[in-house]
Amino acid sequence: MGIDTSRTPQEYEVLTGGGAEAGELSRRGLSRRQMLRRAVGLSLGLLGGIATYDALTMLYPNLSGQFGSKITLKDKASYPAASQTAVALDEKGIFYEQSTKAYIMHLSGDGARFDLTGEALTNNMEAQNWVKDGDGSYWVALYQVCVHLGCKVPFRNDCVSFKCPCHGSHYNMDGEYLDGPAPRSLDRFTMSFEGGNVVVDTGKLNQHIQRPDAQTRILAVPGVQCAA
Repeated sequence: MGIDTSRTPQEYEVLTGGGAEAGELSRRGLSRRQMLRRAVGLSLGLLGGIATYDALTMLYPNLSGQFGSKITLKDKASYPAASQTAVALDEKGIFYEQSTKAYIMHLSGDGARFDLTGEALTNNMEAQNWVKDGDGSYWVALYQVCVHLGCKVPFRNDCVSFKCPCHGSHYNMDGEYLDGPAPRSLDRFTMSFEGGNVVVDTGKLNQHIQRPDAQTRILAVPGVQCAA
């Protein structure tokens, strides 16, 4: 029988039951029977670990591509940008994606009316999960749930904003709180671009956007009334 030269001498000695390693085991008072018992115990433990893993996999399946994980949406061209005053749901500016349970906002860079400038604008955009694209436009992925009592909040073209039908909580097109009983602004997901496609990480939800004030409000308040 030839020697497997891919193994170290120590590994080969152990596998063949002789040599320096066998002598060391003898010196330590470990018999072959004890080593066999340990090997059997290790094997049983490994099998138990595999069985546990399989059971957990059945109970908690891989979420890849499902809500709770990163979800790749359509290419960026499928979400045309719009100015702040010319948004139309699922046509330009605001798009609903069922798989992510989110609204995708795509605002043109020259069509935004910002209340902040400079470093204050940059810092607040970063804190509120805005993404600036290479063409100067802006993106945000907003979770569909009203932060008041959990109703699905629709986007209303007539209000150029989100208005909850349950209790009247009102949010700007970028999810910033406007009025009503909601305790904070809409939650939003982390988003990015991969291979030209929009990617929303539904496992990363920012729930810390408070009601804005003069130092934190990014977009100007819509200049239209929004009836109940």
